Amino acid sequence: MGEGKGSTLVHLLVIVLSLVAFGFAIAAERQRSGRIEKDDRTNETYCVYNSDVATGYGVGGFLFLLSGESLLMGITKCMCFGRPLAPGGNRAWSIIYFVSSWTTFLVAEACLIAGATKNAYHTKYRGMIYAQNFSCEALRKGVFISGAVFVVVTMILNVYYYMYFTKATTTQAAHKANHSSSTVGMAGYA
Repeated sequence: MGEGKGSTLVHLLVIVLSLVAFGFAIAAERQRSGRIEKDDRTNETYCVYNSDVATGYGVGGFLFLLSGESLLMGITKCMCFGRPLAPGGNRAWSIIYFVSSWTTFLVAEACLIAGATKNAYHTKYRGMIYAQNFSCEALRKGVFISGAVFVVVTMILNVYYYMYFTKATTTQAAHKANHSSSTVGMAGYA
């Protein structure tokens, strides 16, 4: 491992897991399907989503993003446990990227699981909001896409977080090594 560079394997795994989650989110958006049904009892129309493929893709994206974030937080010990970070700019950027990464991660996960949940059951709200002119797909469009966008932003923030985290931890180790090897010259006075 180079000075402050981090493990290439960790970078690669986080990127691959995030890109797979992104692919699942895009596939879930493309597989949304619905048809308009009429309830004879109440005379209202509603959307019936007969494809569970989008639900599976949404849950798959959720799980892949969760495993990528868990991997990174496990390796960095969630920045709370393990070696303390050296004071300075690297620690500040590490904290900023850590908080930003968690924020975008939670938004991405919420979008993916909300899209998967909405796709998992029949919705009956067309008659209540007077949306007779909209198609079933238009009412739910964009939930998985916004999740996909936040997956990519989370991936970028995770890469920068890990990079600055490793710089902050290796800087302290190098500083400790230099500090412990310094000696005070004691010359005898004659």
